[in-house]
Amino acid sequence: MDNITIYYPESDFGGFTDIDGTVAFYFRVNSFIHSSSVVLDVGCGSGSSIEELIPVKQKLRIFKGKCKKIIGIDVDENASKNPFCDEFRLIKGDCWPLKNHSVDICICDNVLEHVDDLKIFFSECQRVIKTGGYLFIRTPNALSYIGLFSKMIPNRFHSFVASKVQKERKKESVFPAYYRCNTIRKIRNMLNKYGFYSCVYGYEAEPSYLSFSRLFYFLGIIHQRFAPKVLKAAIFAYGRKI
Repeated sequence: MDNITIYYPESDFGGFTDIDGTVAFYFRVNSFIHSSSVVLDVGCGSGSSIEELIPVKQKLRIFKGKCKKIIGIDVDENASKNPFCDEFRLIKGDCWPLKNHSVDICICDNVLEHVDDLKIFFSECQRVIKTGGYLFIRTPNALSYIGLFSKMIPNRFHSFVASKVQKERKKESVFPAYYRCNTIRKIRNMLNKYGFYSCVYGYEAEPSYLSFSRLFYFLGIIHQRFAPKVLKAAIFAYGRKI
């Protein structure tokens, strides 16, 4: 038996645990998707990570066909190959290639940790999202063991380490991480500053990053079950533009 089956036996029925982070995050996002929604996927990537998900996660993660339009933006031209976006627009400067107040829902999944200039990021979110629209953020917690370990490793080694820890992770999908705004307090403050009513909290799924070692996986289980929310591995942040 592998680690996940030993500690999360429900994963044998469907391929995901009761605390799966992708399921939890995208189930909530889906509850806001309507046929008239214009959805923006910031840092959409090439779509390869979606293709590798189990069917139930793919269904939650793919918005094409559920909404009026899904727009993907990214600094990487390879993201133009993403088959799950209706439109792709390349980010070439500080200003995102979208009109003011043109988006109903903005999704930033594992993107915030790569943002160097927070002012540009949050001001652009505020600019493109309609009044009453929503911003959904999932990002690693800088105070968790994942965040602390990542910050200890120079960016030039991130690709190598990621390929060892996450076998399916492609080197070209690993970008420099800055962790400028990766605590619950910082994200909440930035959302409030830029005009969003927010809910921000720590969340921890099964310790998939530690699957390479049975001992470390067990320690990850202990952390997942008993660590305070401020130290949880991930941060979920939801904002509604006021």
